[in-house]
Amino acid sequence: MKKKELFTILSILFFTLTCFGQNYNPKANSEAIVKADNVRFTILTPRVIRMEWSEDGNFVDNASLIFVNRQLPVPEYSTKKTDELLLIKTEFLEIRYKTETGKLSENNLSVKYFETGKEIFEWHPGLENKGNLLGTARTLDGVNGATKIKRDGKHELELGQGIISTDGWVLIDDSGKPIFDNSEWQWVMPRDRKEHQDWYFFGYGKNYKDALYDFTQVAGKIPIPPKFTFGIWWSRYWAYSDLEYRELVNEYKIHNVPLDVLVVDMDWHITEKPEWYKDGKKPRDQANQWAGWTGLTWEKAYFPDHKKFLKWTDEQNIKTCLNLHPASGIQPHEEAYPEFAKAMGIDPETKKYIPFDIVNKKYAQNFFDLILHPMENAGVDFWWLDWQQWSTTTIDGVKPIFYLNYVLFSDMQRQGKRPLIFHRWGGLGNHRYQIGFSGDTYITWESLNYQPYFTSTASNVCFGYWSHDIGGHYGGTLEEKKDPELYTRWIQWGAFSPVFRTHCTKDPEIERRMWAYPIDYFYAMRDAVKLRYSLFPYIYTAARKAHETGVSLISPMYYDFPEEENAYKFPGQYMFGNALLIAPITGKIGKDSLYVEKEIWLPKGKWIEYCTGTIIEGNKIIKRPYLLSEIPIFVKQGAIIPMQSDMNKIAETETNPLILTIFPGQSGQTKIYDDAGDNENYLKGEFTFTKVNFTKEDNKLNIHILPIDGEYENMPAKKAYEVRLPLTFPPKSVKINGNEVTYNELIKSNSWSYNGNDLSTIIKTNEIAVTQKINIEITFPDEDIAQLSGKVGLFNRMMFVNKKIQLMRSEWKYPLTNYMLHDIAAIAQTGYRISLNSELKNVKAELSNLEKEFQLFYEALEKRSVESNKLKPVFDFVKVMKE
Repeated sequence: MKKKELFTILSILFFTLTCFGQNYNPKANSEAIVKADNVRFTILTPRVIRMEWSEDGNFVDNASLIFVNRQLPVPEYSTKKTDELLLIKTEFLEIRYKTETGKLSENNLSVKYFETGKEIFEWHPGLENKGNLLGTARTLDGVNGATKIKRDGKHELELGQGIISTDGWVLIDDSGKPIFDNSEWQWVMPRDRKEHQDWYFFGYGKNYKDALYDFTQVAGKIPIPPKFTFGIWWSRYWAYSDLEYRELVNEYKIHNVPLDVLVVDMDWHITEKPEWYKDGKKPRDQANQWAGWTGLTWEKAYFPDHKKFLKWTDEQNIKTCLNLHPASGIQPHEEAYPEFAKAMGIDPETKKYIPFDIVNKKYAQNFFDLILHPMENAGVDFWWLDWQQWSTTTIDGVKPIFYLNYVLFSDMQRQGKRPLIFHRWGGLGNHRYQIGFSGDTYITWESLNYQPYFTSTASNVCFGYWSHDIGGHYGGTLEEKKDPELYTRWIQWGAFSPVFRTHCTKDPEIERRMWAYPIDYFYAMRDAVKLRYSLFPYIYTAARKAHETGVSLISPMYYDFPEEENAYKFPGQYMFGNALLIAPITGKIGKDSLYVEKEIWLPKGKWIEYCTGTIIEGNKIIKRPYLLSEIPIFVKQGAIIPMQSDMNKIAETETNPLILTIFPGQSGQTKIYDDAGDNENYLKGEFTFTKVNFTKEDNKLNIHILPIDGEYENMPAKKAYEVRLPLTFPPKSVKINGNEVTYNELIKSNSWSYNGNDLSTIIKTNEIAVTQKINIEITFPDEDIAQLSGKVGLFNRMMFVNKKIQLMRSEWKYPLTNYMLHDIAAIAQTGYRISLNSELKNVKAELSNLEKEFQLFYEALEKRSVESNKLKPVFDFVKVMKE
């Protein structure tokens, strides 16, 4: 049964309703529906079928909490009906239902999945999904590693079922779940209590990405967060005053650490009143919560004038988030209580509290109009919904976490903002309302080690924007709380997590200011932060990809390599966007060692180790050494990584120049996304893509930056580009749009330079109209870049060795100390000398001499390390460098 494309498009345009800020319509095209008896099948995509049974033959077309869109292009399918059988076939599925047999069951329903005409599996109701790769959990509160610590003992943290399974299918049972009405601000309501079944079958084999895309087609797209979301967040449970926050922000500036978001924990509101105490103890409030745990009135002792404080954060271009515990409703001591009570029909003189009732539309509207909106107008940018006490509301099946997320998110949309909330996972469908707060984890290596797996696995339910307590919240030993190595590794993981937010509890033994740690640790942390900020154009492009495809910024290895056994065996590594493989260090450097070894699986193809510039052939498991300052990052060959210059805010200005780092390969291409960053106009088509590609033939590299596609309000008319080509020899010639440009020792417009420390060619254009195509042609000398593999790491690591040996002068016998330091310094500065003289013959001579000098140094160090045990860690590291 073929469907006309034009009819489908017109149908969608006609029937589409604006809902949840995106174009969703829960009513399916009638052409996609097949009925038989009291059963209805809706062919949503070639891989997704909605299957329903109703006792009276009537069916629900409202959006549910999970499924909001069924108005999709009608797939090609065929039907065949007999007296006993209904047969429906799509490109991938074959559904068989025995007619006149009632409720859907294993006795009357089956689904077969096909690929290229071959049957892959058959499903029937009741079949166990044994290969489910799981989803995520509501919270990591009290979790140490994968173990949840509870008063009644320890047990494994349970992750919910995900969309992805090695079985190749998943069934989501939406029966009985609450639905939305069709009001202007759509509101939840219970379903009819009649007996019914409402199932969604997803069949996909090993095509995991197709399953995620299909899920977002029917359950809603992953929204793109505001740009500032991807910057650094400061958060700590501490009773900070206005002045202390000002001091803290100034410290960020002094230490050259960027900051985008200030999270103000619960002490912004009244937490203590003398009259609350009875016999020296604080009682519970009228909602049976601890008095002051929830609150909605500013604490003037800390914030004498909160409006001026919020005005100051705006002037600093810092976004402000306030912690919100709404569980106690509106208590009589709140400033807004009299007005709120009257609005709810309660006499304020009774001093009776107004219970929290988020599914009550009147309560919710008053909550926004009388409490939240005035504070937002004063400068609060978004809310941290730090609350999970209850699991039920006055409507069966509606969890307060999920509904709070929906209500606050949709309220921001109704105000014309790009929404952002900060709360826990509320279940399937919650990916539409992000981002997530994972809760109070332990400060341990086990906790850090678990988070990369937990975060990437959450992508299996499209919840791709977890924000963790970077550093851990509480628990752990005193040594772990103060361990600079543990915090450094946590920061490095945070730099390659979805949302970077440091946090901890009210414990003076815990420090979260990076600069308060010893200098080497601080530098390592700041470098990780700076690297994240430089990668913002790449990260933001990945956010757009998540919106379009359902594949989150962080994704498990098995999305790209579903047939590879190792893709399932290395849960601590993941893809960050489509070109970077990250394997965070989550283990401690051993005693008397300078490095930690990490076992990593590299898929097929060539990969470039970012910190060393080593070219590695994949399709194998490798073991690599890493210093404290190093992060295991591997870049696909031919990748084009869009980057930006050093910024104090993640997107404080338009990215200009746009930096294009192109890694070695025969060809490559990318599309770089951008939009206004603070509104939802991207849903209306207001955004841009910049396409970039390159090809390499013999020694000639051709790079094409195509005219920008699309537009958005206030986008720049001109832009400069800086092309970085790591692991290259100095070129023979460089042409921009046919005109040869000259070498300049400094990186200047319309010229090229060479950085010996990175062994990279750098080309910078003038500012050029974004509507103009740019062609860059580079001719390189006839040299094999394999000669450059690993040399960047050797330069940097020898500088590290130089510093270590400098500190051991007293362990050496004169005059060996000076000779050794002379040799090390010469090796470590090889890249710098190349920068000073980047003529090809000098580069080749330097690299040739480097091999000889390093070998001599290695042999000398091997002999001399016998003189002192303190030298052995240095020699051990140099030995693994050599290997």
